[in-house]
Amino acid sequence: MRRLSLVVGLCLLAGCASQPSRKYVVFFTRDSVKLEDPALWVVTHAAQQAARDPQSVITVEGYAAAHGDLSADALLAVDRAKKVASQLVADGVAAGRIRQMPRAPSNEDGAVGSRRVEIEIGAS
Repeated sequence: MRRLSLVVGLCLLAGCASQPSRKYVVFFTRDSVKLEDPALWVVTHAAQQAARDPQSVITVEGYAAAHGDLSADALLAVDRAKKVASQLVADGVAAGRIRQMPRAPSNEDGAVGSRRVEIEIGAS
């Protein structure tokens, strides 16, 4: 929880910059696809930024750790990306603008890094 608070704090600081961020990171608890309040805040902020650039394409990349059952781990990455994409749509982003890209399960990014979804707002 302490790490999550740190991440949220860093996101808030990034929001104070003059140039809005084009990349957002949503963190999940281990083996979960539930969007906790800090994660919902990040997704909503990304949706608001996407609304300012209606021609942009939004890429949603899901990650998961490799725990042994790679098919279950891969499905977790897919489900996380779907959950974030669904929330973006609920927050007003047109579904046709969203590209979901799950990543292969990996432990390269550490325990926290492998429990994330990255949202990137890019050029059309």
